[in-house]
Amino acid sequence: MCYHPPLMNMQRFAPLFMLLVILSLLAAIWAGLLRIGWVWPPLRPSLAALHGPLMVSGFLGTLIGLERAVALRRDWTYLSPLLTGLGGILLIAGFVQPAIILITFGSAVLVAVSVVIVRHEWALHTVTMGAGAVAWLVGNMIWLFGLPLYQASYWWAGFLLLVIAGERLELSRVLRLTKRTTRLFGLAAGLFGVGLLLSLVAYSAGIRLASLGVVALALWFGRYDIARRTIRRPGVTRYIALNLLMGYAWLAVSGLIGLAYGTLVAGPAYDAWLHTLFLGFAFSMIFAHALIILPAVLGVTVTFHRGFYLPPILLHISLLMRVAGDLLPQQTLRQWGGLLNAVAILLFALIIILNIVRNKVKANE
Repeated sequence: MCYHPPLMNMQRFAPLFMLLVILSLLAAIWAGLLRIGWVWPPLRPSLAALHGPLMVSGFLGTLIGLERAVALRRDWTYLSPLLTGLGGILLIAGFVQPAIILITFGSAVLVAVSVVIVRHEWALHTVTMGAGAVAWLVGNMIWLFGLPLYQASYWWAGFLLLVIAGERLELSRVLRLTKRTTRLFGLAAGLFGVGLLLSLVAYSAGIRLASLGVVALALWFGRYDIARRTIRRPGVTRYIALNLLMGYAWLAVSGLIGLAYGTLVAGPAYDAWLHTLFLGFAFSMIFAHALIILPAVLGVTVTFHRGFYLPPILLHISLLMRVAGDLLPQQTLRQWGGLLNAVAILLFALIIILNIVRNKVKANE
């Protein structure tokens, strides 16, 4: 999505915003390894409890906010990634309450950004992405008011799911979707949204309804997303399509877990639900889109090569290990799966960094 109001000055600070994103990601990975049972030297004793907020709001929320700001090209929109990025740093430093306030205000700014986008183009995909921003704000307000974090996690899941779903719907318009097909998307997304709202008063029933919406969205993407066609093309196009389709498969698994268990508040099944969505789905989307987003945000060159397949392969194998360890249950398998999840993400980041550096060296020769 591209909008072109007058040019701004804030984009030159995009590398600094990305630094905030990376710091939150690294801290979230470290906290996740502590949480899953690995005995690492903690940066802080309470860091493990902040794994989810760091990953969702410090890393993913700041990244999405930065992407929106670059697309909209207005200085004020950078306030969202600035506030959430700084909030992530405060979480790492141990200033939790000020961090929550900054992150909540940052998500409110993203809602305002979404309103501008919807007013610019009223369409199902922009409304869906805007609903995702609202879900993030609601989740952060649940966190701010001290309610159980598992309640916030479902709204945070809604943030990622609806934002990504809206983006994929927008890209699928080149297929000239029929009105019936578009309505099916709206029905699936609406089912998920109604389930989230219902969870506020009838938790188990709401989660099951939302999970039904998740499965419906996964099936919709598996049937109608453009990736079904582009997977036949070679090179980077096939790589992107494979990541997307694997992400939809994990999304369906996450929805099925939610349907099966209903009230998920803690424990191995909750871990399986969380990570099939936040790792299997969300990071598959990141692996797919990073080669497009990073050049747009940072003005760098990323050249595709077959080595990019290694992190997704490792991610999916290790996530299978983790989910099997959750559901059997088998703690050792779960722990090793979690560790290899982290390795897959770090390997992808390393490949990207080396690729950018190599291309810059070539350009300067």
